[in-house]
Amino acid sequence: MIKFVFAALWICAVTVGTMLYSFQFSQAKISAEPPPAFFGGLDYVSTDVISVPVIKAGTVDGYFLTRLSYSVDSKKLPALSIPVETMLVDEIYSHLYANPAIDYASENGFDVAAFRDGLRESINKRVGEKLIHEVFIEQADYLSKAEIRDKTARSRLGPADAAPAPQKNAH
Repeated sequence: MIKFVFAALWICAVTVGTMLYSFQFSQAKISAEPPPAFFGGLDYVSTDVISVPVIKAGTVDGYFLTRLSYSVDSKKLPALSIPVETMLVDEIYSHLYANPAIDYASENGFDVAAFRDGLRESINKRVGEKLIHEVFIEQADYLSKAEIRDKTARSRLGPADAAPAPQKNAH
């Protein structure tokens, strides 16, 4: 009977010791800093499709459509006083209007690397710190006014009106 009492006390002591160790280990894990996001503490922020009108000689020449993603320092992101998406869209507009040398209509007028670097530098300059590490272009299109009018006219006519009627052979 004494063996059973000592065995029961031994089992209780081991159980209590295991529980104390596991609670201490879990508390140490909670108080430790959470692991950084992918690539050493960077988060990714995407914008919706942004349509920027291209103005030449006082008239709208076309539209530049873009969707971008940014790698952002995750530690600095919560410290911003305005939503990061709002600031990014505003800076895209400011950057595109501030660079009249960008000619979207010509094949050689749009330098992708210069666009990315310039946008990243202008955002970081505006914030005053290195917030944006990389700019990724998900979509970049230019639609001229003529292309928009052509697509609008085709959609109004419908498929039956847009195609010419087949000719009957006169035999």
